[in-house]
Amino acid sequence: MTFQILFTLGGGLGLFLYGMKMMGDGLEKAAGNKMKRLLEVLTTNRFMGVIVGTVVTAIIQSSSAATVMVIGFVNAGLMNLAQATGVIMGANIGTTITGQLVALRVTDYAPIAVFLGVGILLFARKRYVKHIGEILAGFGILFMGMNLMSTAMEPLHGNEVFQNVMTRISNPFLGVLVGAGITMILQSSSASIGILQALAMQGLIELDAAIFILFGQNIGTCITAILASIGANITAKRAAAIHLLFNIMGTALFMILILLFKVPYVGWIQGLTQGDVVRQIANSHTGFNIINTVIMFPVAGYLVFLARKLVPGEEPRQKEMHLQFLDKRILETPPIAVAQILKEVDRMGSMAGTNSFCIGLIFHWDKNPTPFLANQSRKSLKFNGMMLY
Repeated sequence: MTFQILFTLGGGLGLFLYGMKMMGDGLEKAAGNKMKRLLEVLTTNRFMGVIVGTVVTAIIQSSSAATVMVIGFVNAGLMNLAQATGVIMGANIGTTITGQLVALRVTDYAPIAVFLGVGILLFARKRYVKHIGEILAGFGILFMGMNLMSTAMEPLHGNEVFQNVMTRISNPFLGVLVGAGITMILQSSSASIGILQALAMQGLIELDAAIFILFGQNIGTCITAILASIGANITAKRAAAIHLLFNIMGTALFMILILLFKVPYVGWIQGLTQGDVVRQIANSHTGFNIINTVIMFPVAGYLVFLARKLVPGEEPRQKEMHLQFLDKRILETPPIAVAQILKEVDRMGSMAGTNSFCIGLIFHWDKNPTPFLANQSRKSLKFNGMMLY
């Protein structure tokens, strides 16, 4: 019985993750050009960074992918830590959209969505229509996975071992640790929130216990950014540290307010949607990240300061000849990667033009160039040659 529950739960989780990825890929392709334009907004101010982070993460359905992309931009020198902080805050808000979708409870219509989506994918000719089919199919598969996870948990009603585990997890600090641990393993806060919501569908968990697991899940999701920063420069490592600090400080603040000052956050959330624990979990996740962003946004400079203290060292100097607009981590988001490739090709074309001008000057001076001119020409030729081959 236990193995059957685990296998069914694992299968449901697999469908949930695949559906989420498929829907995210479809949304990403459909919004490709708009995502490219969003990049131009990043350089304006931190507030626009929050907006962009929220929108991009809602589209690609993964805060992990969004933060990895941010680390790639920081590593390439295209984004400073202040801008990265805003995008990271927005990514935390954007990732809550999956939980809100799950709370819609449209499981009965999931097979219809899959049928329509696959039909569109097979028979549609226009690329944009195919993207819509991919979104629909992913949406349906996500809910079928959610339904399978919920069904797998039905036998847990009245199970003494499970009840004992849930009693222990109701301890706030243990709940945070469990939430962080599960999310570190899955590397997806949306998936771990989905498991919580599946438990709630079967009446196996209430918001009082789920809230602290949820806080831990926000910390656990930082593992992806930390892993992505391995091998990156110090500034990129600091961006990963900002993500971790933001979620740890937010969790600590909420736990102090709820446990010490008895702020009725759980009561407020329950009052919004009485009796619907699945929706309450989604709302508490969204509320946590929005409130955390509102509180932390004015003191974002201190997050950058703490990150510099946590990851000491000198800022990296940009190499004279390097790929200015590209980093391998940016390739995780193809529409944005394409925009960056075009910028890099344009820059290389400009370098080739400068090199041609230098060669003309060399011939004009009877093949006796100044050392500086010859050196610049040699470097430019070598760089473009390396990038082409």
